[in-house]
Amino acid sequence: MIIIQDTFVCKPGNASKVAKMFKEAMKPNPNVVNVMTDVTGQYHRVVIVSQYKDLSEFEKSWEAMSNPTREIQESMKQMEGYQEMYVSGSREIYRTW
Repeated sequence: MIIIQDTFVCKPGNASKVAKMFKEAMKPNPNVVNVMTDVTGQYHRVVIVSQYKDLSEFEKSWEAMSNPTREIQESMKQMEGYQEMYVSGSREIYRTW
């Protein structure tokens, strides 16, 4: 099992907005298990946690974005403008044991 953590450091006042956007847009995606905001540590963070069987399954999910289904297109529309709401981001990939 692979766990992916995508972290977005948002502009002040935007973390909850970005989290809500992701929560709504990612509802159809069974791989997304959590959308979280910070309580301690660095401020203004949104963390998206996804699970995949393995790295190839994760890569296939990205390939699907190049030929999006109607469902994926609707999710992409819901996310319009989020790029202006964050400053930086990172991705961490973990293997579970």
